[in-house]
Amino acid sequence: MDYDALAMEAHRRWRGKLEIKLRAELNDARDLSIAYTPGVAAPCLAIKADPSLSFELTRRWNTVAVITDGTAVLGLGDIGPLAGMPVMEGKCALFKAFADIDAIPICVGSRDTDEIVRAVSLISGSFGAINLEDISAPRCFEIERRLKLTTDIPVFHDDQHGTAVVTMAALINALRLTGRSLPLVRIAISGAGAAGLAIARMLLRAGAVNITLVNSKGIVAPDLAGASADLAELAAATNPERRSGGLSEAVRGADVFIGVSAPGILTEGDVRAMAPDPIVMAMANPVPEIAPELARRAGASVVATGRSDYPNQVNNVLAFPGILRGALDARAKDITEEMKLAAAEAIARIAEDDGVTPDYVIPNPLDKRVARRVAESVQNSAFGDAVKLKPRKTAQNRAKP
Repeated sequence: MDYDALAMEAHRRWRGKLEIKLRAELNDARDLSIAYTPGVAAPCLAIKADPSLSFELTRRWNTVAVITDGTAVLGLGDIGPLAGMPVMEGKCALFKAFADIDAIPICVGSRDTDEIVRAVSLISGSFGAINLEDISAPRCFEIERRLKLTTDIPVFHDDQHGTAVVTMAALINALRLTGRSLPLVRIAISGAGAAGLAIARMLLRAGAVNITLVNSKGIVAPDLAGASADLAELAAATNPERRSGGLSEAVRGADVFIGVSAPGILTEGDVRAMAPDPIVMAMANPVPEIAPELARRAGASVVATGRSDYPNQVNNVLAFPGILRGALDARAKDITEEMKLAAAEAIARIAEDDGVTPDYVIPNPLDKRVARRVAESVQNSAFGDAVKLKPRKTAQNRAKP
């Protein structure tokens, strides 16, 4: 099918994927006096006295700002904020379809980190959470880090954390299927951008010990020149065998290959040089690091990609709607590492309950069970974090009114 032509026709017909729907009754003067002046003064003054009531008296409790600067848009690269709007509208449509979240696309016309952080911080009071989208690395790391400090609502960079969560979910079942344990496997990750670094961090936190990270210059080592702070941090925590060279050296003997990099860079010979029955997750889009049929011919036991026309599609839509739904419902101020791992485990459990096979280690992206299960797990994890952070009762704080 010619999806380009179909999409152009549909976008002309839709004239936008989103619209505002009225929830208040506005049929007569009484309705107007309740929804607007003079009655609206009562909730205004209530929120002034207690700002947390903005989550109860306005739609803030169910709104997410989808923020981009257009510098790394969905495989298209740096096309600018205006050209990124169709993608942001699509993201917002997914939020609504899968988690009934009202998401608003906001395309910021600046590439300056300080300006973006200030702009988003200033409008954050209108939203219940922030989803950063398609912002180039390494600026995306700094923007996320600073927004977490300057706002009191969850900030989620889907290109990092959504990809990591879904990758983790697929890997949980692939390891189980092949009789492996995360602390005992050797993992090669191709790609050291936002997704690759987030995947590495999540794997390390979950118990992985032996990870080799590869970028366009070769295996990432602690003495890598010109590395960003985030890459330097991962360089110190990975490559325990101190390997050198390129991708072929990194995957030799590895149990798992995870690709978030470039098309066609992994060969059949590379797969044959991996450990017996390797797991290959080639997620470059639209062309993976190796074609699934070639990976299987070379001996891969489980193959995953980012494409919808092959089994085991690693698609972020399995993660971000449920994660933000759970965070909003819990009134969380942050999305913690524990909440992300809970999301990954919830996704993996659905496929496990259905019966895992080499062609089914992760649910279908359109599976309507996923967002609800993820939201429940994230919400429970958030409540657990709140309990852990609750201050201990002492004579001093018991005396406070």
